[in-house]
Amino acid sequence: MNKNNLFLPSINIAGGILLSVIVFSFVWKSARTSDQTITVTGSAKMNITADFGMLSGTLTVRNKSAKNAFRNLNRNMPRVIKFLSKYGFKKDDIELFTINNYPIYKMNDKGYSTQQIQAYNYSQRIKIESDDVNKIKEISLAISSLVEDGVNFNVEPPQYLYTKLHHIKIDIQAKAAANAMLRAEKIAKAAGRNLGPLRKARMGVIQITPRNSISVSDYGFNDTSSIEKEITAVVNASFEIQ
Repeated sequence: MNKNNLFLPSINIAGGILLSVIVFSFVWKSARTSDQTITVTGSAKMNITADFGMLSGTLTVRNKSAKNAFRNLNRNMPRVIKFLSKYGFKKDDIELFTINNYPIYKMNDKGYSTQQIQAYNYSQRIKIESDDVNKIKEISLAISSLVEDGVNFNVEPPQYLYTKLHHIKIDIQAKAAANAMLRAEKIAKAAGRNLGPLRKARMGVIQITPRNSISVSDYGFNDTSSIEKEITAVVNASFEIQ
């Protein structure tokens, strides 16, 4: 009777230990498997063409008299506007900014500025915009020829923008994520494993560069110098492997 009384509890204890070992092994194996991940970087590129252009420049005159400098500025600005009209820009398309002026002081023999005014400098900045980026490019190359008419116009580099970025941003990021998953699947398959669910993902910054350029920035690159551009999206993703 005493042996039987001890035998049954012993079986229960042994069974409990065995069950605990089985459960622990399963949990340990599952935890170990879940800790095995693969991290990849996916990317996607798309060619885009700028659909909006801007061009700015500054008309500058210099004269010994402030009055004459102001008059010459007002005399030359219509020449600039007339030149722009030849390329299809109307007067309403041209934005004029505030006239700036400052005196230019004579320098002494030692190269120091004196209190004697040598001349007055008057300038006015203008800006034009157009959906026709090729027209902006054309005028940017031609407007410097105004110097042949005695007009001192300093043109700035044109800017070309893509205004529909929000339409393609989500799409290209999705393509980058799909590329990351494809890379992870190939790596897992090569190692004889199966790709599990996504553990985490982080979207990188968008890079907009001139086409075929290798320029990148940690904060994102937004090129405005070229008409033909390339947009690149990057996704860093971690997947569970089974």
